[in-house]
Amino acid sequence: MAVLQKIRQRSLLLILVIGFSLLAFIVQDLYRKGGFNETSKYVGTVNDKDISFEDFRLKVSNLEKSGQQGMTSTQAVNRVWDQEVSIALLTAEFDKLGIHTSEKHILEIFKNDQSIGQNQMFQTNGVFDLAKFKEYFKSNPEQAQFLKDKEKDADLNAKYQIYNSLVKAGMYTTESEGKLKYEMEANKVNFDYVAVLFSSIKDTDIKISDAEITEYMKKNEKKYKAEESREVEYVMIEDKASPEDENEVKTTINALLNQRVVYNQATSVNDTLPGFKGAANTIEFVNENSDVPYDSTYVAKKDLPAEFAEQLFNLPQGEVFGPYMKGNLYCISKLIGRKAGANAKASHILISYEGTQVPNKKEKRTKEQAKAKAELLLTQALANPSSFFILAMTNSDDSSAQQGGDLGYFGPNQMVKPFNDFVFNNPVGKIGLVETDFGYHIINVTDKQDAIRLATIGQKIEPSEATTDKLYTKAVKFEMDANDKDFEKVAKEAKLTVNPSVKVKIMDEQFGAAGNQRQIIRWAFDSKTNTGDVKRFEVVNVGNVIAKLKKVNEKGLMTIEEAKPMVEPILKNKKKAEKITAKMKGSSLQAMATASGVAVQQAVDLTVENANIPNAGFERKVVGTAFAIGLNKISAPIEGTAGVYVVKPTLITKAPVLKDHKEYVAKVKAQVAGYTGRVIPALKEEADIEDNRAKFNY
Repeated sequence: MAVLQKIRQRSLLLILVIGFSLLAFIVQDLYRKGGFNETSKYVGTVNDKDISFEDFRLKVSNLEKSGQQGMTSTQAVNRVWDQEVSIALLTAEFDKLGIHTSEKHILEIFKNDQSIGQNQMFQTNGVFDLAKFKEYFKSNPEQAQFLKDKEKDADLNAKYQIYNSLVKAGMYTTESEGKLKYEMEANKVNFDYVAVLFSSIKDTDIKISDAEITEYMKKNEKKYKAEESREVEYVMIEDKASPEDENEVKTTINALLNQRVVYNQATSVNDTLPGFKGAANTIEFVNENSDVPYDSTYVAKKDLPAEFAEQLFNLPQGEVFGPYMKGNLYCISKLIGRKAGANAKASHILISYEGTQVPNKKEKRTKEQAKAKAELLLTQALANPSSFFILAMTNSDDSSAQQGGDLGYFGPNQMVKPFNDFVFNNPVGKIGLVETDFGYHIINVTDKQDAIRLATIGQKIEPSEATTDKLYTKAVKFEMDANDKDFEKVAKEAKLTVNPSVKVKIMDEQFGAAGNQRQIIRWAFDSKTNTGDVKRFEVVNVGNVIAKLKKVNEKGLMTIEEAKPMVEPILKNKKKAEKITAKMKGSSLQAMATASGVAVQQAVDLTVENANIPNAGFERKVVGTAFAIGLNKISAPIEGTAGVYVVKPTLITKAPVLKDHKEYVAKVKAQVAGYTGRVIPALKEEADIEDNRAKFNY
């Protein structure tokens, strides 16, 4: 009773405690799900412009549904992200420049849209009909959202075209630029010089500290920026067959070669079953005993396994060869057929005409003109068969022209019927003319191959259940041991190899030899994963990957290890330049050469564009200095790409004056033509981009 009395006295307190606990649980769940988390609405921001998660998710889903071959989920996410970032950056530029579109701009985009402008529903006599287009959407109001989305895309596209035109217009090449280009190519200079190359000082004599590398990176921050990354080392325990598994398959295959006695439970007596060679129904025998079904295809010698091609191709009818390995199959094969001329090789000259679906027509012609040309080429080929290669190369309307018309080997019915019938019904060396839906073909039958038909029993060498269990136990034990002990030491004791660490970024999916393993990368970037943590992952068709988070690299500068191969040579050359310059003393080139232990050399007819100094290499800065300092003057030491130079110009030859520089203006234009492609990367470089995709389990 005393206990019950105490409970009654404290019932209010208990209710409050329980209520508070429930509230805390709900609040925690809301935060976890993003109920109070403002950033959960956005998958990222670009210069304070938010990218909606729901909108982003829908676009990723639509891209995945489009069924683009070979595209993974992560690739779809990355592609949509790149698009969204580009759109955000460009839209801001459009607003800054006051770029607007009209209905005329939108309609032009629609006309070039295959789903609209090329849709027969919106055409009259093959031309886009605006009235039909408007009438359709007026009559089908349920399609309003489709039209709205299309208008939004078209508006963006039209603005980009205007923007791109402005960028291109800003890249106008002047006559002065053409003139400068001409002078850089045609003005010539001769000079005497002293060159002391960096290679004259051993790299081992120059020491560069990590602090110097870091300082250099800080001075060139943009060049050595690095995204947040993780370094993960791993051990792979592959799910592969053991020697015992292989022997079991070999025993099974070998047993099929000869007669065998099997106990028949239905009759309670032993039955004698025929072996592969004596089987009454070979095809049925294959399908009952093989992991790969019977294949009736005739196979040329070149398509047989190279190691066993000779033995297989020369088998007598009904004879058996094997066992032998073919990929991961242990096989025995019986020859059950042979066919002469089963595969053929031919060359052709295609002469197409208007109306045929051939993309590479060399000229427009009517059917009559095509026939006349084909007949003329046939006459030439028959008169001189050795000229077929050149005739095809210079006349054929398809891509095989580059190979002299050679189509390689093909089997029956792989070509259109008239072509197929000519090739397989005529001997090697026959040249003739046939017509197909592609045009007129002058055909030269160049080779035929005999082929054989094999009945092959192949059994896969796969890990047994016992082997798989053993490997799984080994992987689990390794994970447990590696969490408590040194990763490499545990691997060595287990006779496993630690793979070199893989450096991954937050939205990567490729993970070393394991292929696309997004799960491992997510784990490496999880806030709960710490440096040194170890985790096992089961990978389909691979086995077990036991990963260890080796290092966390924060966003900022590259790591010393990563930057060293790039920065160290630069800093070493700078120190070498200081040493070389300190030795270059004297009032003449000869004195400087003597002090440096080298000879005075001569360079003749160099230009800024052709700045290749004898015995040194391409040094535009050095040649430019020779043009600039004036005749017979000695320059200060010049730090070049390959060494330190002092020059003394002896002759400068000015190029003849030209009335115009159109040719050189065109050269400069060609150089800057691709610069428009630098716009978006440049905008990204300066933008403040926050990427939250990983928070949404992408």
